[in-house]
Amino acid sequence: MKRVLSFIVTVILVFLIVLVALGLYSRSGEAPGLVDGRLAPCPGSDNCVCSEYPDDGAHFIEPIVTGANASQLRQAIVDLGGRIETDAATYLAATFRSPIFGFVDDLEIRIDNGRSQLQVRSASRVGRGDLGANRKRVERLRQLLTETPTQN
Repeated sequence: MKRVLSFIVTVILVFLIVLVALGLYSRSGEAPGLVDGRLAPCPGSDNCVCSEYPDDGAHFIEPIVTGANASQLRQAIVDLGGRIETDAATYLAATFRSPIFGFVDDLEIRIDNGRSQLQVRSASRVGRGDLGANRKRVERLRQLLTETPTQN
């Protein structure tokens, strides 16, 4: 019985060490940035969404149509818990960290002023899945940027 318990504890410790190591590793990367003027396509993993490629059904998410200005966009990202890493005229990149192991996700936005819309890409730096966290993050951002303030 002691051997089995010892084995189980060892497996759990190794698993936790791997998660901590992956969390630390994810902090060393950066967002892919623009590729030929567009956000990078999603890799084959299930931990990414992007609005630039409508033919990629598994990863596609609608762009955000909004009249929000750059200041409102930055504030919405901060309100969601993001840290803005790059802030240019038509491109913004932010990072989000998971609370326990510190896994880093990138949120990238290409501002399309001509269409009053935001092209978005949200992706995890490590792993294969994200339990829908990146899609939920973009939908929360959409909600913050498109909701009408109540008037008193």
